[in-house]
Amino acid sequence: MSRNEPTHRMRRLGEVLRELRQRAGLSQQEAADRLNYDHRKISRIEKGQKPDYHGMRAMLDTYSVPVSQWEPYMEMYARALEKGWWSKYDLDDQGYISLEHDASKVCDYQIAYVPGLLQTPDYIRGVFTAARVQRSKRWIANQIEVRLLRQERLLGDEPLQLHAIVLESALAQASHAQLLHLVERQRLPNVTLQVLSHAAGFNEGQYGAYTLLDFPAKADRSVLYVEHAAGSQHIEDPSKVKVARLTFTHLSKLALTPVESAEWIGRLAADR
Repeated sequence: MSRNEPTHRMRRLGEVLRELRQRAGLSQQEAADRLNYDHRKISRIEKGQKPDYHGMRAMLDTYSVPVSQWEPYMEMYARALEKGWWSKYDLDDQGYISLEHDASKVCDYQIAYVPGLLQTPDYIRGVFTAARVQRSKRWIANQIEVRLLRQERLLGDEPLQLHAIVLESALAQASHAQLLHLVERQRLPNVTLQVLSHAAGFNEGQYGAYTLLDFPAKADRSVLYVEHAAGSQHIEDPSKVKVARLTFTHLSKLALTPVESAEWIGRLAADR
């Protein structure tokens, strides 16, 4: 996702505006005619392009939302416009971070890397310096700082819930220090870490890594996030999210228990 693509909050605002339009019984063309917009503008807004302040109010009025009920929608609008703490780092991909920032729970399945929320600075540096495209020291330093800031969500008063399942081979490049860090982080009450041993045999996890994100508001759909060689995908189709969740549950049953995983990682650390 490029930095110009909508954040999770903007996409959610667009979805809400679409629902309000449909509830008012208006097509995109009919809404555009009443607002003196091109219908393509309505489409772009409903896909996550931010409307201007007066346009937002005009849409609520056009969609027959009583003024007395505008407050939650305008609050949603204000939140969608907020710049995240990560914006100053000039990242190539801000799509996932905005999702994770709003999430209350993350289920992460990894087959090649230690989950980002559990990586040490040295591990993060190793991942980025080994990339095909060489980056500047400043760029790599920014990436490390951002990832460490993301990890702070595992701590604090309302910590992010993390359930990570890691294929055994994903720990092949993990140093002694990285492995001990995993054991330490696993002691947090909001962190569950499981190792999927090769002894489990063939399974659906071999199709690739992915992440599921859940949000505190019931109205916010869960998101399936998948990275690939050419970029990433955010999938909100409930049927596809359900399949990914069932697969994750199945993999958690195949994997070592959290206690067994901690012992397994501890033995691996002792050999390095």
